[in-house]
Amino acid sequence: MACVASFSADAPAAGGHIHLGNFPLYLMSSPHLPVHSHAAVTDNADLIFLQRALDLILPKLAKVIQNLQEFALQYKDMPTLGFTHYQPAQLITVGKRAAQWIQELLMDLEDIETVREKLQFRGAQGTTGSQATFLELFEGDADKIVRLNEVGADTVKVDLRVANAVCALGATAERICSDIRHLANLKEMEEPFEKSQIGSSAMAYKVGPVDYCEERRALTKLQRNPMRSERITALGRKLARLPANFTATFETQWFERTLDDSAIRRMDIPEMFLLADSILIALDNVTNGLVIYPNVIRSRIDQELPFMATESILMKLSTHGVSRQEAHEEIRVLSHQASDVVKQQGGRNDLLERVKKTEFFKASSLIEWTQQVDPKLFIGNCPKIVEDYCNGEVAEKLAKYKESLDKAVTAQLSI
Repeated sequence: MACVASFSADAPAAGGHIHLGNFPLYLMSSPHLPVHSHAAVTDNADLIFLQRALDLILPKLAKVIQNLQEFALQYKDMPTLGFTHYQPAQLITVGKRAAQWIQELLMDLEDIETVREKLQFRGAQGTTGSQATFLELFEGDADKIVRLNEVGADTVKVDLRVANAVCALGATAERICSDIRHLANLKEMEEPFEKSQIGSSAMAYKVGPVDYCEERRALTKLQRNPMRSERITALGRKLARLPANFTATFETQWFERTLDDSAIRRMDIPEMFLLADSILIALDNVTNGLVIYPNVIRSRIDQELPFMATESILMKLSTHGVSRQEAHEEIRVLSHQASDVVKQQGGRNDLLERVKKTEFFKASSLIEWTQQVDPKLFIGNCPKIVEDYCNGEVAEKLAKYKESLDKAVTAQLSI
């Protein structure tokens, strides 16, 4: 009533019509299905807020995807060591790994677009959904109620639907930045950096990168902290866990309505979008200028490539009539010896040299092949996969955001 009195004081002519036979919070559901489903008069305003908030984050998400699209195409054919269980696996390419990140972000983009498109404004059904109040107000003319409700309807579950889409972005961001942080530890990839950035107050050799600068080469020998990725990880962790609140709020709505959703919605909805916005601003900054160290990547490949080459060696031998089982046993023994050099002595992987020196592997074609082992022979179809994906599906999805992407400017951050 305080709100009604305040509004009436400012707009006397409208004051007599406010709250005409209805709760300020009344049931609104589909005009074709007036069942137990509640919302508030103010929820149409909330829906406008949701709509506009989604419209703000979608172009920012598209910008991050565009950054990674360009990065993936640039490094589509640069071999790098792939990991499963965080243990060395087959080779992929730097661009292929980025394409995997794009795929996950694209799923978020599609989900957020879907909830945005399905966001409908609510109709008016009266206090409990019977339309009785409006039937009396319109003097029994049910057609007027139908026209009033043509804008559509939904329940408080719309909050949960939006949250599930938006908050999934937090999990994706956390996952991507965890990869970047691990790669920074391996000194294979780092965030763009900024002149004079301090990474540790105790360890002067650490530099926390922020913005790309001309002094990059002078700083490459310093150990740098991926601080923006750490921030994104923290924010993503918080965002990804918000749907639990929205779920609990929805599932505890009793009968026609309760009001225990009001206070928590006022906290959770703004927090959700502020988190998503902060994550995307920082992620745009990080992905726009990622630094790659090819020599470090190649060094790590060289430590593992001989082990990966053994499968090709076995196939090569089989074409020369050599027993695969006998060859497998020979390679197994040599692999263990080479592994001992790497793990126990800290030496380089000399498996291929051991293969060439062993009497069992004297086939000249094999020796010639082991002298020309190229990592690019082990990346499969990665370059084409990346090119087809980025120039196909990704480009198609980004086309609708062309106008905003052309105007977009990456934010500069100081952390």
